[in-house]
Amino acid sequence: MTFDNSKTIISLRIKLFGATVVILAFIVLTYIAKMIKYPLLGMSETTWTLILVGLYLAYAFMPMFLNYQYIYFSDEGENIIFRYFSAGIVGGKKNSIEISKRTFSGFRSKGRFFGLIQSITLYQKLPEGIATYPPVYISALSRAERNKITGLLNQYIIKE
Repeated sequence: MTFDNSKTIISLRIKLFGATVVILAFIVLTYIAKMIKYPLLGMSETTWTLILVGLYLAYAFMPMFLNYQYIYFSDEGENIIFRYFSAGIVGGKKNSIEISKRTFSGFRSKGRFFGLIQSITLYQKLPEGIATYPPVYISALSRAERNKITGLLNQYIIKE
């Protein structure tokens, strides 16, 4: 089976673009065009600006904080393949893990920050011992997609 979470990442980018347009429109309407009359709901333009910019920054940096990654997963053929990179504002380097199904020795799921940050660490049996790969963050996947990946990986664990 092959799948990726490109729709989730694209949706996130589109929403971030929309939020950028809204914050820029607010700044133009407030400070340049002076079309919004203050105090608005009892708050000054500075207070509104600080609140909206704070919300925007929280939303913009949330994918970095929660380690959202674009993930491509495939278990077709002889190898288990994970390709991934960071989906935050600052893109990370592209990574790939390819493990032969014959030497795949297991994985460990880990959740942090009340389960909002989820990761999988993969293990491979080599003649020198067990190789541990860096964690792949699956926070951007839905619960069903995470369960699908762990279910498929469980099928390939070498039972000795």
